[in-house]
Amino acid sequence: MNKMGLGVSIGFGAGAVLGVIIGFMIKDIAMGLSIGIGVGIALGVVIGAIIEYKK
Repeated sequence: MNKMGLGVSIGFGAGAVLGVIIGFMIKDIAMGLSIGIGVGIALGVVIGAIIEYKK
């Protein structure tokens, strides 16, 4: 598994969790999930790039 994929999967997982929390706060789980996953994927790409760069 490449580092970029690892970063994205970490970000996706974190984003899903974050999305559920946001969803509860704004009382709209679907909207929260879409925001959380979008942010998570973006974060994952950044994390992946950092991991890739550091090695």
